[in-house]
Amino acid sequence: MIKYSRTTPEAEQQSRILALQQRLEKNDVDGVLILQKVDMFYYSGTAQQGWLYIPVQGEPVLMIFKDFHRAREESGLQQVVCLVSPKKIPQTIARFGCSIPKNLGLEMDVLSVNQYILFQKIFSGSNMIDISLQIRLQRAVKSDYEIGLMRKSSHMADKVAAKVPDLIKEGMTEIEFAGLVEAYARSLGHQGLVRMRMWDNDLFYGHIMAGPGAAVPSCFASPTGGRGVNPSIAQGPGFDLIKRNEPILVDYIFVLDGYISDHTRIFSLGSLPDDLLKAHDAMLEIQDMVKQNAIPGSITGDLYEMMISMAEAKGYKDYFMGAGERRIRFTGHGLGLELDEFPFIAQGQKLALEKGMIIALEPKVVLPGKGVVGIENSLLVTQNSLESLTTFSDEIAIL
Repeated sequence: MIKYSRTTPEAEQQSRILALQQRLEKNDVDGVLILQKVDMFYYSGTAQQGWLYIPVQGEPVLMIFKDFHRAREESGLQQVVCLVSPKKIPQTIARFGCSIPKNLGLEMDVLSVNQYILFQKIFSGSNMIDISLQIRLQRAVKSDYEIGLMRKSSHMADKVAAKVPDLIKEGMTEIEFAGLVEAYARSLGHQGLVRMRMWDNDLFYGHIMAGPGAAVPSCFASPTGGRGVNPSIAQGPGFDLIKRNEPILVDYIFVLDGYISDHTRIFSLGSLPDDLLKAHDAMLEIQDMVKQNAIPGSITGDLYEMMISMAEAKGYKDYFMGAGERRIRFTGHGLGLELDEFPFIAQGQKLALEKGMIIALEPKVVLPGKGVVGIENSLLVTQNSLESLTTFSDEIAIL
């Protein structure tokens, strides 16, 4: 029989469940039914298909449709059962001593309408409560265990950046270069899949783009877009050629053991024009300013406005975080098991930073007809500052 490994320590898993139960109690929620795969992994240690019920008090019940044997070995939970239909969830949790909840929490930010209607029928006597905000707020603050995993992921992101000079050549296409980078990342243990919570957003490793093509807008919620290989993707590397004296954007994500590091560096085959060098230096100054001001208690929306003001003062009002009317309205985002976790350094955000949050800070200038310069690092909120988990040089690498 195949043996499966358990990765999440039991103490870590129990701590997560207890913290969620405390949030349930504060919000008058009797239990939560976890359906989304990432949340399932976070609380149960397995991403197998099924349903996880966590009562406000007592032990969770993990009900698995596929694959039960694997889920039982991967999860540290004690109450794991095989279940073929969600219609049997109420009687299953009752068998383990859980009463039918008066107020049932659901992840309504990711739940489809069909699923919501289904669980309304299954729990016809329960009030449906959106618990997604509480789950996301909990996951925003990383444990020492998670921080350790993200340090490893960030180290691998640095290794990928260090490998770029060995892989890139003048005249190759963006997609050819991307394939070489991705193959190397896979050899280091990159899991390949980059998870996002936002509905209908997909990302494959990240964006590698050269010269003017990097400034091509796309549908993706990012300051950079790119042509992509066809209109069905419409983002990322395409068939443009890599040329000398143009900025080459390597904005790639490394995912190790589920945890993400986000990382952007600029490379160039030969020197770049002075205006691009100046713009890049300005972005580094903005990053340094945020590092000095982002401490526990700092309000995310205030940090965003500080970055916008500094970019405007340096003359990049119309090109900071995109070009044109549809420039994005954020300058950083949380990281963890998903690419778009809390907190968001974004317009109007009121969330205060907390020690243990990890942010991808990404001040960039997008210059149509020329390309993209700027930086992105994965930064840990400590007691007194932001610590960069990614340490490859922030300067433009002239090859």
